[in-house]
Amino acid sequence: MTTTQIPTPARTQDVDPPTKPPRRQREGAAWVFLSPWVLGAAVLTLLPMAVSLYLSFTDYDLFNPPQWVGLRNYTQMFTEDPRYWRSVVATLTYVVIAVPLQLGLALVVALALKGMRRGKGFYRSAFYAPSLLGASMSIALVWRAIFNDGGTVDNLLGTGGWVNKPGWALFTVALLTVWQFGAPMVIFLAGLQQIPAELYEAAAVDGASRWRQFLSITVPMLSPVIFFNLVLQTIQAFQVFTPAFAVSAGKGGPADSTLFYTLYLYDRGFVASHMGYASAMAWTLLLVIGAVTAVLFRTSRSWVFYASEGDR
Repeated sequence: MTTTQIPTPARTQDVDPPTKPPRRQREGAAWVFLSPWVLGAAVLTLLPMAVSLYLSFTDYDLFNPPQWVGLRNYTQMFTEDPRYWRSVVATLTYVVIAVPLQLGLALVVALALKGMRRGKGFYRSAFYAPSLLGASMSIALVWRAIFNDGGTVDNLLGTGGWVNKPGWALFTVALLTVWQFGAPMVIFLAGLQQIPAELYEAAAVDGASRWRQFLSITVPMLSPVIFFNLVLQTIQAFQVFTPAFAVSAGKGGPADSTLFYTLYLYDRGFVASHMGYASAMAWTLLLVIGAVTAVLFRTSRSWVFYASEGDR
């Protein structure tokens, strides 16, 4: 009886797994790719900030070398310059008026678009279009013409030129900001689409009205998005410049009613050539925006709801 011998498979040679490059080599490659951003941040952001901080303690008029004066610019700003405080009041008034109106209108339109079944894409694009224009000088000039003497608003309502009335000029600039609500509207709409429909169905079964559903479901679930838009639009409102410059022809009038902080900073730095004073104003604005942002983050703990917190 013959036995058949099963051939054994040829033994494959052991192949070493690919080795990763050393950690130092990987870090070097990462720094090579990051170097354009690091170089740009250092040259275009950090270095100008350092120079501006130095100039804020000097007397510099763009034509002569800066002379060290210590805290004189800051002392003059807070104690000897009434126009500075008028610019602060005008800016704070603008922030208080423009930001809530813009976010409120953006949320209302987002809620309307969410429930819309036909033409949602068209209306979304139409409402977002003004935000694409940004704070351009051309749009601001058109806005000034609409609200000026003999403009569209004057012809329709007969109220005279709003831009020439101290009580209405600032409100005119705020309306331009409110009109450009497309960006926060899109963010609100994205947040609304993430809220589970089951929550509204359960609330409807329990007999909750639309208003109660809005207060008990929409607002808490949308609170992180509201907080994000609030911080973003508040920071932008503190830095508003182009609308006020166009409406007041760069003067901040009438009666300094549209003399926003950045407009007065521009006037001190590039019109009066007091660059050291303007630098001090810029750093003060930076600190104020940082403080306001910190306060918003601090107070958000009491009203912003995150879904992950409910899972703990």
